[in-house]
Amino acid sequence: MRFKKAALFLFLVFSIAGYTHAQTGPSSGQLDNNATLDDLIAYALSNKIELKQANIDREIGERDIASALSGWFPQISATGTFAHAIQIPTNIINGAPIQMGQRNTSSLSIRGDQAILSPELFQASRASKFVREQNNLNIESTKINTVVDVSKAYYDILTSEESIKIINENIARLQRQYTEASARYETGLVDKTDYKRAQISLNNARAELKTAQEMRDYKYDYLKMLLGMNVRENISLSFENQAMESNILLDTSEILSFANRVEYRQTETLRNIQRLNTQYQKWKFLPQLGAYAVYNANYFNNTFADLYSNNFPSSSVGLSLSIPIFTGTKRIQEIRKSELEEERIEWDLKNLENQISTEYSSAMASYRSNMNEWRNARDNMELSEEVYNTIKLQYDAGVKTYLELMTAETDLKTSQLNYLNALYAVLSSKLDIQRALGTVDITK
Repeated sequence: MRFKKAALFLFLVFSIAGYTHAQTGPSSGQLDNNATLDDLIAYALSNKIELKQANIDREIGERDIASALSGWFPQISATGTFAHAIQIPTNIINGAPIQMGQRNTSSLSIRGDQAILSPELFQASRASKFVREQNNLNIESTKINTVVDVSKAYYDILTSEESIKIINENIARLQRQYTEASARYETGLVDKTDYKRAQISLNNARAELKTAQEMRDYKYDYLKMLLGMNVRENISLSFENQAMESNILLDTSEILSFANRVEYRQTETLRNIQRLNTQYQKWKFLPQLGAYAVYNANYFNNTFADLYSNNFPSSSVGLSLSIPIFTGTKRIQEIRKSELEEERIEWDLKNLENQISTEYSSAMASYRSNMNEWRNARDNMELSEEVYNTIKLQYDAGVKTYLELMTAETDLKTSQLNYLNALYAVLSSKLDIQRALGTVDITK
């Protein structure tokens, strides 16, 4: 009894400790608050649905390989039969009909086969390496797209957050201008046109803020989809130390290498598999050689109850040889067909080289163009700030009209938003260049 009580006490202690650890320990796969871009990429590489499916496809490929190669192992089978003769067969011997056989018969057969020479198994053995390579390349391709898409979504949200800040600053300025215009109107310095215009601009800015916030919410949902998260889950991002201007530079002198592109290596692997298939079609001319062993247990008796009282066994071992001689030119046609498919893949590689070159050229042109737009937008933003500050001072002094102040305000807001959009375009085109070069980092 004491032993049972002690055991029960220890069980409860360890159960409570395990439950407490499960409740307080870190849960795997959770995204921390104020997640950085690196955190998002790491989370996506572990949780994105397409990556989970790609990993499952790789596991399926391993099972397919193991299934194909299992033919090299001995193949053992067993069969059993039972028959009851309603009428025993009759044979004529020396002109007299004689019934031969027993009313009840049964047999148990065990057979083992071992392949020695088999074109199918040769092909499966050599193809396993390329099948594994293709599955790994599919995962790599999914990871590259994940890193690029998540990075673009993160920068897009960052751009939206900065845009909302600009709009809020614009609303604050417009609110002050509206208050000042109302005060001027009440004191009789100006007519009601100025503060009416200020009210219109303020209403438009608030509507613009609402639209920007709705788009930001959608972008967060899109990011959750890329991460493999439910849209109902909460996510918070950190934009600290994310000066986008410091991430836009890129070495444009890097030489394009087709071998760096995962798509090119995938097509090369398909070519290798097709070459192996051509060789396999030629191997079909080879004979198939195998060894076998058979053991039969045979039972005969007219009485069912005594059927299994005596066994009359038989067994044998041997070799089986199958030599293909003529198949109506089918093998020749299959060889030629495989060679044509191999030639077609060669043209796919050539076409892919042209596509990669064009993609790289397009990405580089977009990057350089966007860099030029970004520099121009940066200069315009600085000039707009200077113009607005000058006109604001002049308006306060009564030199400039309210309409000129509103124009300067609009130009400032437009130049700030154009600057952010140009900056995002540069970052996006930089990622496109890295994808075109095959230099996207997927080791995060």
